[in-house]
Amino acid sequence: LLLCAAAVLLLAAGGAIPPPEEAARMARFVLHNCDWGALATLSAQEGLRGRPFANIFSLSDGPPGPLSGSGVPYLYLTDMEISVQDLEINSNASLTVSLAQTPYCKKHRYDPQNPLCAHIIFCGSIVKVNDSEAGLAKKALFSRHPEMESWPKDHNWFFAKFNITNIWVLDYFGGLKIVTPEEYYSVKP
Repeated sequence: LLLCAAAVLLLAAGGAIPPPEEAARMARFVLHNCDWGALATLSAQEGLRGRPFANIFSLSDGPPGPLSGSGVPYLYLTDMEISVQDLEINSNASLTVSLAQTPYCKKHRYDPQNPLCAHIIFCGSIVKVNDSEAGLAKKALFSRHPEMESWPKDHNWFFAKFNITNIWVLDYFGGLKIVTPEEYYSVKP
C-alpha cells in the first residue's frame, strides 16, 4: 500500500517529489522548494519571557533549480527584529517549512495539515555566518529574495544560518520520521 501511494504521488507530481520512504531526500526537497518558514524561539520579551514565540522568515538553501541547494537554511536578519533579540539570549530554535506554500498541495487539494502536504521541522540554533560563508549565503538569499538587497542599510542586516541538530519529516500517514543531519546532508533534493 505504501509503495502504491508513493507511485501515485510520484506520477501526480511528474516524478519531482521524493517517495515517503526517502525521508532525508524529502527534507532536502521541501527546504529547497520553500521560500519561507516559521521560526520558533523562546521569547526574551517582557511579558512573554520563556514562552514559545513563532515568526515568519524568508530563507533559502541556494538558488532555485534542481540539485542547487546546499541543505543549509540561510536567513537575512537584523538585531532590530524581535525574534533575533530572543536569539541573542538563547540561540536555540525550531524551523518549520511546508509544501503548503508551493502549488503542490493546492494542486492536489491537500489541506496544509494533511501529512501528504509534507512539512519538515528542524531543531537547532541560529548562528551568524563567517566571512568565508557570507558570499554563499548572499547568493542563496538574494537569488530567491531580490528585494532584500534594497532593504535599509542602517538596519545592519547580517547573514545567518540555521545550524541543524534534529530533523523530523511528516510526509505520510503514520507519524513523524526522524532524519539525522548526516543522512540529510548526504542526499540531494
